[in-house]
Amino acid sequence: MNTRMKKIGILGFQGAFVEHELHIERLGHEAVDVRYPGQLEELDGIILPGGESTTIGKLLIRTGMMEPLRQKIENGLPVWGTCAGMILLAKELEDDPMKHLAVMNIKVRRNAYGTQIDSFDTDILIPAVNSEPIPLVFIRAPYVTKVGAGVDVLCEIQGHVVAAREKNMLATSFHPELTNDSSFHRYFIDMCNE
Repeated sequence: MNTRMKKIGILGFQGAFVEHELHIERLGHEAVDVRYPGQLEELDGIILPGGESTTIGKLLIRTGMMEPLRQKIENGLPVWGTCAGMILLAKELEDDPMKHLAVMNIKVRRNAYGTQIDSFDTDILIPAVNSEPIPLVFIRAPYVTKVGAGVDVLCEIQGHVVAAREKNMLATSFHPELTNDSSFHRYFIDMCNE
């Protein structure tokens, strides 16, 4: 396994990108705040943080990043979408004709867990990620309603898929960056080493 220091981009338009950066740096890797297409060239992986997916989608188009990012992901760049990032990656959205990057073979329901006041956290064991239960924080979270060919389900809660992986793409409904647990960030770094 290649264990050199990785350069991990975090899309810096909105959401908890600083918190993602802190986890990446805590694990001994370089975190880069990404806002321009040229920054995609030297990355070993990229994280699409939470926020408002429609706004992030518009900013990806406005900055000219949508197509270069899509191409990078399709060519194997490891990507991890948390919450709104999951929506950006999905090939299909429930009750919504809007598509963003549309690279991952999943169908997603936006705000599936309701509004801000319906936010919650829980601890759960995800064997692919850690041998101990890890804290999961859900904030106006989406979930996956349909999984297509090639997608591995990593975690379900009450029958809903909240973490999935397809090749170089990882999507989570929840916000690992808002906890002190770096298990998911370590898992993503491992993906970048594959």
